[in-house]
Amino acid sequence: MDLVALGERLRTERVRRGVTLEGLAAASGVSRSMISTIERGLKAPTVIVLARLATGLGTTAARLLDESTRAKVMVIRHEQQRALVDPGGWERRILSPNLPGVEFEFIRTSVPPHVVLGEFAAHAAGSREYVAVESGRLTVTVAGEDHLLEAGDSLYYDGDQVHSFANHHDAACVYYTAMEVP
Repeated sequence: MDLVALGERLRTERVRRGVTLEGLAAASGVSRSMISTIERGLKAPTVIVLARLATGLGTTAARLLDESTRAKVMVIRHEQQRALVDPGGWERRILSPNLPGVEFEFIRTSVPPHVVLGEFAAHAAGSREYVAVESGRLTVTVAGEDHLLEAGDSLYYDGDQVHSFANHHDAACVYYTAMEVP
């Protein structure tokens, strides 16, 4: 990950949206000093911190990771996809392109056994999230209510609620998330 480019995109999005460092800290729950350090390209954020910053700006993590591109047809090869690996061992792979003016993410997440991904902040009002489990079992907690999903199951929820993901089981889990932020 190019930390300088990530920092520049974070700062550009923050300034473009008229949000101060203090405002983003308040909206994201990430400290002002951490945001400043990331914007200067001195530190890589964890997957959760990047998600909180994106949510605080009302955008997606994909918008912060890559420049927007536009084409009628786009193939994103496996080696071109942004993969974020959390210190906890889970991987989040962004499958969707970053299109100008479109706040949408399509994500594949791989979770080892007995790993809790953590809590994701509520997105902007009107946001929508869809989850589909490819393999394993996944507990999705939305607004404090647990939903156990097994291979082949799917779930929809309004994205403007606090949500979390966990694999409490002995087998790895792979699931997909599609998220739209208005």
